[in-house]
Amino acid sequence: MKNKSIIIFAFLFIALNSFSFAQDSSLVHETSSSVPELMEFHDVIYLIWHESYPNKDYEALRSYVNEINEQASKVYDAQLPGILRDKEEKWKEGLVELKKAVDDYNTAAEGNDDEQLLNAAETLHSKFEMMIRIIKPVLKEVDEFHKVLYVIYHKYLPEKDYDNIKAVSEDLQQKAVAITEATPTKRLEPKIEQFNTAANELVTATNGLIEACQSDDNNMIETAIDNVHTKYQKLESVFD
Repeated sequence: MKNKSIIIFAFLFIALNSFSFAQDSSLVHETSSSVPELMEFHDVIYLIWHESYPNKDYEALRSYVNEINEQASKVYDAQLPGILRDKEEKWKEGLVELKKAVDDYNTAAEGNDDEQLLNAAETLHSKFEMMIRIIKPVLKEVDEFHKVLYVIYHKYLPEKDYDNIKAVSEDLQQKAVAITEATPTKRLEPKIEQFNTAANELVTATNGLIEACQSDDNNMIETAIDNVHTKYQKLESVFD
C-alpha cells in the first residue's frame, strides 16, 4: 500500500510539473519578439542580396522565384506573438509593401530586362529589412523589459494577481534601469536625447510601481502599472 501511494504521488508530481512546463513554454513563445516565418525567409534574401545581386548573377536571381513565393506566402499567413500585438497595424502595412515587392520580382524574373531584375531584388531586400525593423526591438534591454511588462499587463493585471505583480516589480525596475545604461546603437544615435528622456521617465514610473506594491493598495498598483505601460509606449514611439 505504501509503495502504491509513492507511485501515485510520483505520477502526480510528474503530471503537475509537465503541466507547469507546458504553461511556461507557451508563455515563452508568447513573449518572444520573433516571427519564425520571417527568419526563414531571410535564407533566400541572404542569397539574393549578398551573393547573386553583387555578382549580377541573373540566372541565379531568376532561379529563386519559387522559393521566394513559397517563403513569402508563409510570412503573409504568419501570426504575431502576443508581445507584438501593438505592432499589428504596422505589420499589416508592411505586408502590403512586401507583397508588392514579391509580385514585382516575379514580373522582373519573367522578363529579359536584367536592370529591372536588379532593381526588383534591391526593393525586395529593402522591404524585407523594413519588416524586420517593425518587430525588432531598438535594444535588447528594451526587449527584456517588455517581456516582463507584457506578462504583468496582459496576464497578472487582468487576473488581479497582485502577489505575482509584487514579485516581479523589482525585476521590472532593474530592467528599466538597464535601458538607461545600455550602449546606444547607430539607429538610436539620432534620437538619443528623446530616448534618454523617455527611458528616465520609465525608471521613475517603475519606482512608482514598487512604492505602490509596498503600500498594498490595489487601486494604486493598477494605476502605477498603467503609468508604466504608458511610459513604455512613449519610449517605443521615439522610433515610430
